[in-house]
Amino acid sequence: MKGYTVAVVGATGAVGQEILAILRERDFPLTNLVPLASKRSAGKKLTFGDREYTIRESLPSEFAGVDIAFFSAGTTVSKNLAPEAVKRGCTVIDNSNAFRMDPGTPLVVPEVNPHHLREHRGLIANPNCSTIQMVVALKPLHDYTPIKRVVVSTYQAVSGTGLEAIRELREQTADILADKEVTPAVYPYQIAFNALPHIDVFAKMGYTLEELKMDQETKKIFASDEIAVNATAVRIPVFRSHSEAVLIETEGKLTPEKAREILSQAPGIQVVDELDKLQYPLPTMAAGQDKVYVGRIREDFTRENGLNLWIVADNLRKGAALNAVQIAERLLADNLL
Repeated sequence: MKGYTVAVVGATGAVGQEILAILRERDFPLTNLVPLASKRSAGKKLTFGDREYTIRESLPSEFAGVDIAFFSAGTTVSKNLAPEAVKRGCTVIDNSNAFRMDPGTPLVVPEVNPHHLREHRGLIANPNCSTIQMVVALKPLHDYTPIKRVVVSTYQAVSGTGLEAIRELREQTADILADKEVTPAVYPYQIAFNALPHIDVFAKMGYTLEELKMDQETKKIFASDEIAVNATAVRIPVFRSHSEAVLIETEGKLTPEKAREILSQAPGIQVVDELDKLQYPLPTMAAGQDKVYVGRIREDFTRENGLNLWIVADNLRKGAALNAVQIAERLLADNLL
């Protein structure tokens, strides 16, 4: 198999580090790695496999000769650099929000809409982490009977904000247990032993951008404006893995038994739903794993054709890095690079 030159922009961040680990785990066919980061990190060393690489500053010139670039350094970096990488013949898989709603940029979850990759023009967007795990679970149900409406409440880990947030939760927890005063820095309020109903900035009608993304991105991924998604996004003091309480309303009847049968046969999903044994998805269960875990599947007795699900996945893996690597793998398998 041909080897490829792969760049990782934001190689020192939480998602960048996860991308590197997954590329190694899945034996991605790369022959040369180009780790890129901010000017502050340039010159530091990074080990990948049995080789040591020097991290370089993220500049347009660094993409010459690069086949695939994974971007995980934020919206501003992506807006400035991703088009430059594409100009130099590189295929970009971007984890930021910069291009997700651009009509000319495919927004892809490989288990859900891999056919959209055929439309790419050098740039592919990775959806929001909370959207990814939800649509992986909803797509096989939507194929059985169309979903009309989704009401979702998310319980999101601090790793979704980055390494600084992980450190803040760890330090605040230690300080509180030691009866020390806590001073928030990453979040507007204390995150340890707390829950913040505020992820991203507040936008219109009292919703945050994180909440609006789930509606907009789901519509684009499913290629349907008929699905309405109403979201409430909450940050909780968990290091890793997002959880979601999801209510769907479908056109036809979908029993819990049928939903379990469909989901148990769907790619990328693990059904954990044995209440007599207290078996249901947990953030600790999903951490470090590739699957989307679904449980607590039950009818909504207040709505006709309503079904409740509890969905949990590792936000750094399936919610970001793994999905990006799976996109790259699909590009190679379908000869779409």
